[in-house]
Amino acid sequence: MQNAQQLQYLKVQVETASPGELTLLLYQETVRSLLKAKQLYSQGEYESMNQVLHKVRSIFNELIVTLDLQYEISRDLKDLYTFYYNYLAQFMINKDETLLDETLEFARGLQETWKQALTLVKTGGGSHGV
Repeated sequence: MQNAQQLQYLKVQVETASPGELTLLLYQETVRSLLKAKQLYSQGEYESMNQVLHKVRSIFNELIVTLDLQYEISRDLKDLYTFYYNYLAQFMINKDETLLDETLEFARGLQETWKQALTLVKTGGGSHGV
């Protein structure tokens, strides 16, 4: 029952979110999934870990296809998403945990920066000449 309520809450959250809020939800899911992958890795559950990492790679793909590449910042983000997409592939092959840790650090940074940007937009603090 609680799982059904969580799914309904998530559905409403996604359906009512702005594009900026949807991006934040993707970043949050990326961090959650990477933490889950670390846990599964430490438990030696590599098949389950790989499934979770494929999900993260799909999120990076989704973020890439939504970018407007006429802007330099979008091209830079595309390069970063692609870099960490490939990092995860290398981790899945080589099991070098440093790659997973660095991807998690990147995702946490994106999440925090995006959260701050949304707060600035909502409070009007980001409207100086933009």
